[in-house]
Amino acid sequence: MIIPCIDLQGGKAVQLVRGRKLVLSVNDVLGLLDRFRDYPILHVIDLDAAIGTGSNGRWIKILSRRAKMEIRVGGGIRSAARAAQILSWGAEKIIVGSAAFRDGKIAHDFLQQLRARVGRKNVILALDTERGQIVVRGWRQRLKLRPVDVIPELEPYCSGFLCTFVDNEGTMKGTDLAWFRKLRRITKKPITAAGGIRTQREVRALEKIGMHAAVGMAIYLGKLSGS
Repeated sequence: MIIPCIDLQGGKAVQLVRGRKLVLSVNDVLGLLDRFRDYPILHVIDLDAAIGTGSNGRWIKILSRRAKMEIRVGGGIRSAARAAQILSWGAEKIIVGSAAFRDGKIAHDFLQQLRARVGRKNVILALDTERGQIVVRGWRQRLKLRPVDVIPELEPYCSGFLCTFVDNEGTMKGTDLAWFRKLRRITKKPITAAGGIRTQREVRALEKIGMHAAVGMAIYLGKLSGS
C-alpha cells in the first residue's frame, strides 16, 4: 500500500532532497487532502518542529480534523503530553524519532512514559538511516546506532516502525530494497518503508515482504512509474 506524505515547512507542503534541498513547495495544503482522498493513510510531518525552528501545529490540527483517512503525525514530538495532544486532534498514530534516543542511546525512560500515556498501539517509531546509521534532529545528527541494533529493544514501545533510507530521500533514484529486506528479518512488527521510492515495482516488492511504502516526491511530481 502507498502512503502519501505531507511534509510541512513554514506553513507550506514541501519536498526536500535528503531533508535539506528544497525542490517543491505547495501553498494549498488543504488541497492536498482532496488530492490524496483515495488513500487510506496519510503521513503528516512537521519539519520545522523536527529541527527545532518552529511549529506547524495549526496545520496539523486542521488536517487531522478534516481528513477522511487515517492520519499519522510526526516531527518534533518530544513529550508524552504533546503526543496526547496530537492524538486528541484526531490523528490515529503519532510518529516519534529523535525523542526515542538520548545521548546516543535508547531513551527507555521517555518511551516508557509515552507508552503509559498514549499506549503503544498509537506509537510508530521512526528509524531514519543515512550511511547505515540512525539520524535524528531532522536528519542533522548521526548516532552510532543502526536499526538492526535497536529494533528488538524498541519493539515493546510501539505498534510498528517507519524506516527511511535517507541516502535516497527525494532523489527519485529508487530505494534500497535489500536494506528493507534485512530489516524485515529483524522484526515481525509492521514496517513502513520510505526514501527514494519511485516505481510501482518497488511498491510491489515492498508489499511482497509485508511493508507499506511512504511516497513523497514521486507522487507530487506525478512520476510514480510502473517499472
